[in-house]
Amino acid sequence: MASKKAVAVLRPAINGFGPRLLRAECAQKVQYSTRTLASPASRPRKPEQQSRQAVRFASSEAPKEQLGKTGLYELHSKHGAKFVPFGGYSMPVQYSDLSIIDSHNWTREKASLFDVGHMVQHHFSGPGAEAFLESITPSSLSSLPECQSILSTLLHAETGGIVDDTVITRLHDKFYVVTNAGCREKDTAYFKEQLEAWKSEHPDQPVEWKILDGQGLVALQGPLSAEILARVLDDKSVQDLETLYFGQCTAATIKDTDAEVLVSRGGYTGEDGFEISIPSYATEAITEFLLDSAKDELRFAGLGARDTLRLEAGMCLYGHDLDDTTTPVEAALSWIIGKDRRTKGGFHGDSVILQQLKKKSEGGGVSRRRIGLIVEGSPAREGAEIVDGAGEKIGKITSGCPSPTLKKNIAMGYIKDGMHKAGTEVDVVVRGKKRKAVVTKMPFIPSKYFKQPANAKA
Repeated sequence: MASKKAVAVLRPAINGFGPRLLRAECAQKVQYSTRTLASPASRPRKPEQQSRQAVRFASSEAPKEQLGKTGLYELHSKHGAKFVPFGGYSMPVQYSDLSIIDSHNWTREKASLFDVGHMVQHHFSGPGAEAFLESITPSSLSSLPECQSILSTLLHAETGGIVDDTVITRLHDKFYVVTNAGCREKDTAYFKEQLEAWKSEHPDQPVEWKILDGQGLVALQGPLSAEILARVLDDKSVQDLETLYFGQCTAATIKDTDAEVLVSRGGYTGEDGFEISIPSYATEAITEFLLDSAKDELRFAGLGARDTLRLEAGMCLYGHDLDDTTTPVEAALSWIIGKDRRTKGGFHGDSVILQQLKKKSEGGGVSRRRIGLIVEGSPAREGAEIVDGAGEKIGKITSGCPSPTLKKNIAMGYIKDGMHKAGTEVDVVVRGKKRKAVVTKMPFIPSKYFKQPANAKA
């Protein structure tokens, strides 16, 4: 029944993203660091008690009358979604069938589907696209294979501060870039300004920039994700899926239709999973097809569970754990800086960032570093102070919550350099009282990405 339903809705040929173009672009598999998702079961379920857990929903909110809606808004409503403002959109925070904690656990045990269509999808193409993106990020894009993706950051020219975090994928003749919804206006202004400067300085290396408005984006996340996704793909795509490793992406065709999607393997939750970019006309139908294909294994999940899942996985949320005043080195993201970029530079803020990478004896280092914490007693929320034994402030919390998986209070924040080593004991001030805490390595729980064997050929 699900297949016939999907066929009826999805039969029109894709315009814009281009099924045949995608197939050509992603004939090869790609490494991808991505923000991933989870899925809900579509049959009605008895509403359960709502979670009272506090969750940060957005780095910026627009007035209610100005909130946008993704292509799945109506489908969320049918599934009993409770909406909140997030990044200028009305987004589901949870659903009537599961509390936030239950949804979190469902994702860890089965699979969940998250709507991330509020995020901004871009294409950068033209002779100067690679060099342009390398000028504003610390990534080694020149050595990035086709259909491979990397986590990166957009940088301020003078300070090396993070404008936004992003995922960049090389396709056949363009770069596919995903940025955060809460930074839409800021990023748009940033790209316009940077492209104008590039055009003036490099007139012989033109760059074309396109925002994929209306393009759907969902994240399927959890241990059953691959099995569930395989049910809705044609035979050729299923074969491709079997050898698609973490960090790779491919074009795939939905079973019994001509609808093609871009499937990237990775996750914002630490689980195995996929991020699926879908043509606007087919977003709702394909999402329903996924849900109907796994009614007892897949459910929608909202921002509440996404926040606790990503924190357990040690993932940053822009506007909280990252901002314009923070450099990749301070944010413990030095690993995103390409090896060749460390010697050649040539990117925004390189003088600041490359100096920070040096040893202290060479005048390098930073004054603060991002760390994880296990906190005793009450959970530490954003803004809580981290203090030393003498009560002196040495840092602050940027994210925190009770961990449904560990049954402990976990937090992320910035601490004075030298106090950042795992095992260091500190205090966190929660509602005026000191709570003992221990600096802890992240992720807080082991990641379960489907990675390529170390001895496999590149």
